[in-house]
Amino acid sequence: MEIPFLSLKSTNQQFEDLYKLALSAFLSSGQYMLGKKLESFEQNFANYCQSKYCVGVANGLDALILILDSFKFKRKAEVIVPANTYFASILAIKKAGLVPVLVEPNLGDYLINIKNIESAITQNTVAVLAVNLYGRMCDFDNISKLCNAYSLKLVVDAAQSHGAVYENIKNCNGADATAYSFYPTKNLGALSDAGAVVTDNELLASSIRKNRNYGSEIKYQFDSLGLNSRLSELQASFLDLKLNYLDAEILKRRQIAERYLTEIKNEKLIMPPSDRIHEDAWHLFVVRTDNRIELMNYLKTAQIGYDIHYPIPPHKQKALPEFNNLDLPITEEIHRTVLSLPMNSSLSVEEVDFIIFTLNSY
Repeated sequence: MEIPFLSLKSTNQQFEDLYKLALSAFLSSGQYMLGKKLESFEQNFANYCQSKYCVGVANGLDALILILDSFKFKRKAEVIVPANTYFASILAIKKAGLVPVLVEPNLGDYLINIKNIESAITQNTVAVLAVNLYGRMCDFDNISKLCNAYSLKLVVDAAQSHGAVYENIKNCNGADATAYSFYPTKNLGALSDAGAVVTDNELLASSIRKNRNYGSEIKYQFDSLGLNSRLSELQASFLDLKLNYLDAEILKRRQIAERYLTEIKNEKLIMPPSDRIHEDAWHLFVVRTDNRIELMNYLKTAQIGYDIHYPIPPHKQKALPEFNNLDLPITEEIHRTVLSLPMNSSLSVEEVDFIIFTLNSY
C-alpha cells in the first residue's frame, strides 16, 4: 500500500463539480478582480473567525507584511517571534523594515514560550508575532494580557490553524490582527496562492484594503506606498465554497489525530500533545525522534509519505546571517528531530490502520 504524505488531487476531487460551476460563473461575470465573490468570501470568513473584518490578499506572507506596515512602526523597531517558526514569519518582519527578535519555544508543544517573550521585551519592542504552529493555538489569552501590559501590538500568524479553538477563543480572535494563508496544502486551501487579514479594527482593515491595491482607494489616486496583493475573484469563489466544508475537514483530522495518539505505542517516538485533540486544527501531525534518518528510511521502505517541518531553523538559514550564531538549543532540537506523518481528510481507515501498524512495528 502506497500512501502519499498529501495528495492535493485527492483532497480536491470532491469539489471538482463545484469548482467547474464556480469557474463558469466567474468567466461569465466579467468581474475578475475585487468583485462580489471576494466580498462574499471576506464576509463569510470573518463570520467564521468570529471577527468583524476580513481583507483578502495574495498570500499569507503579504498578509503579515501589510499588517506590520499598517501599524507604521518606526524603522528597526523590534518584533518578538518564535525561533522555530516557518521562514515567512521572520521574512515578513524584515520586509516591513523591522527587526525580528527570535525567542525559544516550548519543547512540549512547539509554541512560543510566554516567559521568553517577557524576557525579550526592550524599549524598542513594538509587537509580538505569535505563531499557531502545526494547527495548535498559542497561549493567546496570556500573551494578549502580556502585550496589553507592555502596550505592544499582537499579531498572529494563523497560516496553519484555520478553525483551531482554545479556551472558547476561535483562532486568536481578538488579536490586533491575524494573518491567514490559503496555500493549497492548508486545511482551507485555494488552488493557488491566497491569503487574508482578519481583524476587529475598522481602521486597520481599511488601511490594508487600500494597501493591497498599491495604496489606492480611488482609481489612479495613490495615498500610500502599498503592494499589488489582491485575492482573485476565482480563488475567492473556490475558498467560499470550501469554507462550508472546513469544519468537516477539521473533524476528520481530529479523528485521525485521536487514533494516532491512542493507538501508536512506540517508545522511539515522541508524540504531539494530546490535551487538545478536539480543539487543535491538526494541519500537521508532528512526531519527534532521535533517529530521524532511520525512521525516514523505514517509512520510505513501507511506502508511507512524510515531510519535515522544518529541516533547517530560520537562524541557520543563509538569508539571515545576523542570526547564524544565536544559541537556540530548543529550536535546534526541534528542527533536528521532527517528522510529519500523513494528516488529511482523504486518508482512508485502511491507510490510517497501516500507518499505525507500521509505526508500532518500527
